Amino acid sequence: MNLIIDVGNTRVKTAVFKDDRLINSYSFDHSEIEIKIEEIKKENQISSVIISKVASIRGFNTKKMFAESFLIELSNETPVPFKNIYETPKTLGIDRIALAAGAIKKYPNHNVLVIDAGTCITFDFINKDRTYVGGAISPGISMRYKALHYYTDKLPELEPAEPKVLIGSTTRESINSGIINGVIKEIEGIISEYRMKYSDLTVVLTGGDTNFLAKQLKSSIFANRNFLLEGLNSILIFNNSK
Repeated sequence: MNLIIDVGNTRVKTAVFKDDRLINSYSFDHSEIEIKIEEIKKENQISSVIISKVASIRGFNTKKMFAESFLIELSNETPVPFKNIYETPKTLGIDRIALAAGAIKKYPNHNVLVIDAGTCITFDFINKDRTYVGGAISPGISMRYKALHYYTDKLPELEPAEPKVLIGSTTRESINSGIINGVIKEIEGIISEYRMKYSDLTVVLTGGDTNFLAKQLKSSIFANRNFLLEGLNSILIFNNSK
């Protein structure tokens, strides 16, 4: 069994795969990582592990915890199943590397735009020649709500909510309309720009806000919250087969 660990900015997401097949997935707080992973190890015969960290967790020793397993701690030096022509490859986030691997695995020989809607909204383009080209990074939904509150004296910090009206008649309605409609138009606009260049484009939406956004987007997309985990698993298999 393969154990996939994605340490994100706000949560830890893990999954157990048998070859390419997802068996179980889990999500928990940073503070629970050692307890939860020990539970997962007891329930499954883990032989290979890959861990991706965009945030650090003090005291979490992966090499000690997985001393008996084939272990990859994903970095910019890890061999991957695609060509990377990003001009600053050492600055490319490892989460974006995993998403590119997922695109190659799931949609080989396709032009793919992967949109990861989480703490940040990232756009990553992988062409049909199995080449990672680049993309864009934008503030995520929660970050936009927090920024309005943090950088003003009087605007409240709200929880994200689907706008009920276009023209807000209260501060709450105006914030929800501005942020959510802005994000939707941003995503749809970028998809439209890509499709003007690549008519055969495949678009994947993933990340924590996938379900919230997917029902509001008019563009044709594939929604898959586990896409990053699947990408990490493909990198693990690629390296384990060498």
